[in-house]
Amino acid sequence: MVRTTSNPLLVSVKLVRALLLAIGVTLLVGYAASAEGIDITQLKADAQKGYASRQIELAAAYFTGNGVTQDAKQAAYWYQKAAEAGDPEAENEIGFFYQAGIGVPVDQARALHWYQLAAASGLTRAKVNLGVVYVWGLGVAKDEDLAMQFFREAASRGDGAAASYLGDLYYFGIGVKQDKAAAETWYKTGAQFHDPVAAYNLGTLFSVDADHPHDLRKAEAFLRSSAADGYIPAIHSVGLLLVNHPDLATSPQEGPSLLETAASAGYWKSSVVLGALARDGKGVPADSKAAYLHFRTAVLQGGELAMSLVKYDLATLAKRLGTQQVGALDSDANTWYRLHRTPLLFVNKDSDKRQRFPASALAVSTAGLHAGQLLYVPAS
Repeated sequence: MVRTTSNPLLVSVKLVRALLLAIGVTLLVGYAASAEGIDITQLKADAQKGYASRQIELAAAYFTGNGVTQDAKQAAYWYQKAAEAGDPEAENEIGFFYQAGIGVPVDQARALHWYQLAAASGLTRAKVNLGVVYVWGLGVAKDEDLAMQFFREAASRGDGAAASYLGDLYYFGIGVKQDKAAAETWYKTGAQFHDPVAAYNLGTLFSVDADHPHDLRKAEAFLRSSAADGYIPAIHSVGLLLVNHPDLATSPQEGPSLLETAASAGYWKSSVVLGALARDGKGVPADSKAAYLHFRTAVLQGGELAMSLVKYDLATLAKRLGTQQVGALDSDANTWYRLHRTPLLFVNKDSDKRQRFPASALAVSTAGLHAGQLLYVPAS
């Protein structure tokens, strides 16, 4: 997720949530609950008997490699089995799999079919996903009015994500006349419904939006609320806020620690900030090796955009460290990146739904053709 200081919500509509449109998705490893105590043999037996709840559990296990060999095709197979049995959440999830091409070929028509079935069963989040489909025209003619209708219906039922999307539409004037005051009202509604993205958007308005009055205390409260729900961009933003305003931190290490969390989740901007802190000795001991490692990791995570920001620093630090140390640090960065390759949108979400539908934690890459086209709604 990328936000700019000149227009902090510029990519909100595009990157807010995780529709993995790019082909070749790297699966999330170890996100679901530990396999300890899970009887995979019994789980498979129950799933084969047609118990939808157990089919969903088995699908999640295959998606994360939790007690079984990681297998996206098997995950899709078992989610579809549960969907065919009429489980609305499974219908919504397999719709996402077809939309994103996870374990099945991309098929927008099937995605729409499953979203429609889930919505007809009363699943509010499926209505939100239908709104997303019509906002972008994914396999259908673009229809912003219909999208707005779906979002309003879902928001009227207390869905915070729908309220947040309505805020985005008003903020950018998509399908409606641009009205940033109305956008803020919808973000506030979303935050009241405990949507972390809505809270994050409010925190952004109060901290970096050039067209909105700033209030760091309000920004801190909204961003901390979003971060408490595990929303990675908010975790980064709180960390950055505390580094720049240490009087707001509960401890000297709180800011750097939050940035480490976000960096570990694949947020390359946090890696850049950590590199700068180590380079300058700000809040942490000055350490050229640590700075180089963070900058190098940022490049692996963020590609050309990250390189454009840290190229000079990498070259300067490389001269200081020498070829041998640079080679060892490059190897360390590559090893670390292999273990943290999949970018996440959420962390530390241990709810039952997150365990049963772990794909909701995934985020699109911040580089590439489809970066930022997002909008899939998590399961909970």
